[in-house]
Amino acid sequence: MLVICLFIITNIFLGDVELATGSIKTTLNFDIVMKDKVVGTLKATKKIKDDKEVYQSTTAIKTRFITEIEVEYKYDVIFEKQKLKTARVVIELNDKTHANTFTELVDNDYEMSKNDKIETVITNQINYSTILLYFKEPVNITHCYSEQDGSFNTLISNGNHSYKKINSKGKENTYYYSNGILDKANIDGGLVKFDIVSRD
Repeated sequence: MLVICLFIITNIFLGDVELATGSIKTTLNFDIVMKDKVVGTLKATKKIKDDKEVYQSTTAIKTRFITEIEVEYKYDVIFEKQKLKTARVVIELNDKTHANTFTELVDNDYEMSKNDKIETVITNQINYSTILLYFKEPVNITHCYSEQDGSFNTLISNGNHSYKKINSKGKENTYYYSNGILDKANIDGGLVKFDIVSRD
């Protein structure tokens, strides 16, 4: 009984315990900051049941350059036994689809599609992808899979629980961690540059 109570209390701090389904859900909330102004939000969730981990994130940004723009990033990613099974990323700009990518494990390889057309086949096993950067500090990890464009990004430790991620186009993001979970990040999102700051 004591063990069960400690388990529930622990997960009150880490996320929601869904006893009915036997799963554990963790929710992280962030502000999106541009030039010291909050211009959006990011919500990321992780749901664990047995050997399956389901990750989702939604980033909504509303700002103004010459004209007003609204950008929304949606990620839906599933790992099973610590291996990527599927990943879908949809990016919308002013309510129009800017990108739609889907990665799926087929037999032993991954098929990565853009706008429902297969772009490439990946033979490397994928154990870490960008959405995990919110939940798992990339200790001793040197590469992560980009669900957005189907490439592998380089991860470099800067020390002091911070890491530089370099994508296939040479753009750099920096991630900072506290207790193994993302605390803040400097992001070059392609369409916009912004900072992510934890609200939790």
